[in-house]
Amino acid sequence: MTTTSPTTAPWRATVLTLFPEMFPGPLGLSLAGRALASGIWALDAHDIREYALDRHRSVDDTPAGGGPGMVLRADVLARAIDAVAAPGQPRLLMSPRGAPLTQNLVRELAQGPAPLIVCGRFEGIDQRVIEARHLSEVSIGDYVLSGGEIAAMTVLDACVRLLPGVMGRLSSGEDESFSDGLLEYPQYTRPQEFEGRLIPAVLLSGDHAKIAAWRRSEAEALTKSRRPDLWARRSDEAPAKKGPKNTTDG
Repeated sequence: MTTTSPTTAPWRATVLTLFPEMFPGPLGLSLAGRALASGIWALDAHDIREYALDRHRSVDDTPAGGGPGMVLRADVLARAIDAVAAPGQPRLLMSPRGAPLTQNLVRELAQGPAPLIVCGRFEGIDQRVIEARHLSEVSIGDYVLSGGEIAAMTVLDACVRLLPGVMGRLSSGEDESFSDGLLEYPQYTRPQEFEGRLIPAVLLSGDHAKIAAWRRSEAEALTKSRRPDLWARRSDEAPAKKGPKNTTDG
C-alpha cells in the first residue's frame, strides 16, 4: 500500500510492515493528515510478504536454539529493505530494546531525509539483518507492543508536526515539553474561574517578562518533581554548554 500526496513531497517516509493496511491510520487525520493531503510529506507503506521467497509468502521461522514464537527471517527482510530503501535514508527498527526516542532525535529526523522504518512482529527479527542493513533500533518506551506499527506512527507523527508549514505558528513547537530539556509549563484559558480555581494572576498581568519567568519556574519545578532523570541530565550538560572557565591570570 502506498499513500501519496498530490505533489512531490520533500519529506517521504517509508514503512516496512506485515500490515500495510494500518497506514496512514491516525496519520491521515488532523495536522499530519492535512500535511499529507497538501503534499508537505508522503508515506509509502510496503508489505514485507511481497518479498517472500516462496509461494506461501513465508516471512518467519522458529528461533534458532529453541524457544516460543517466531522470528522474521533475515533473507526476506533484507530483500525488502534493498528494494525500497532510498540512498542516504535513515533506517530505523522499532524495538523495545532500542535507544529511547527523544525530541532531539525527532528534530534530527525531521530536518533530514525521512526515515525507512521497519516494524517488527512476533519475537523480533533476525539479528543478522539488523547488522547487515545497519538498522538503528529505537524504542518509544519501556513496554512491549504487539508490533512496531503503532511505534512507527509515533515517530512519524512527532516528526511531521515539525516540518515547515505543518503547525500554524513556529513557536508552537519551541515552547513544548522537551524542547529545552524541560517539561512544559501549565497552560490555562477561559473561563478565568473554573470550579473555584483561578488562572494565576501573573498570566493576566500583561507583563511579558514576569510571565516568561513564571513559565520557566513552573517548567523547572515540574521537571524536577516528575522527571528527575531529565533534570539530572540537564544539570550535567549545563557546564559543558557554558564552556570551561577562564583560569588565565591578568
